Amino acid sequence: MEPSNYQIRRATLDDLPQLTAFWQSMQWSVPELSKRVTEFQVVENQGKIVAMVGLQVAERQARIHSELFADFGQADQLRPLLWERIQSVARNHGLLRLWTREKAPFWSQCSLTPADAQTLEKLPVLWKGESTDWLTLKLKEDLQAILSLDKEFALFMESEKQRTHRAFQHAKVLKVVATVIALTVFFFVMASAFIFIKKKYGPH
Repeated sequence: MEPSNYQIRRATLDDLPQLTAFWQSMQWSVPELSKRVTEFQVVENQGKIVAMVGLQVAERQARIHSELFADFGQADQLRPLLWERIQSVARNHGLLRLWTREKAPFWSQCSLTPADAQTLEKLPVLWKGESTDWLTLKLKEDLQAILSLDKEFALFMESEKQRTHRAFQHAKVLKVVATVIALTVFFFVMASAFIFIKKKYGPH
């Protein structure tokens, strides 16, 4: 089958019978996964689902989970299609980070790397406690860091605004002082000239 024959899309309730058969074959919790059917991305060929992967979103992050193929011999061919779909969904939702506990080497090749202790602190509460063997990929700067930078920039701009205002006020004061000095010198010169003329040409 050529990739052009595949349709990659989000699962719907109409797909539930096919998905249930897959989950039962893996002895996964069908009742639990059935409630979250629409978080699955599926690869369809001629009306039959041939691959799927879950993408659960929480706190502007997403967990890649429950990867499954009708024929694992096609996994290398179908995984890139699912990965392209995941990236598209991530962009559309403005996600900050991806996580997974999938073990296939493919996910490491997609730049997902083992999460260290500091990175694990960013793991959404919904998934904490499951394990520490997570792979992760940062897609964007963390929201808190962005907000912090925005706040710092706003404070900087306010500080610059106040500094500029003070500079203008200082300049106005200097201008007034310079004007007063100029007028004082002018009147002093005029008074001196008047006195000089009066002494020179006045009555003796």
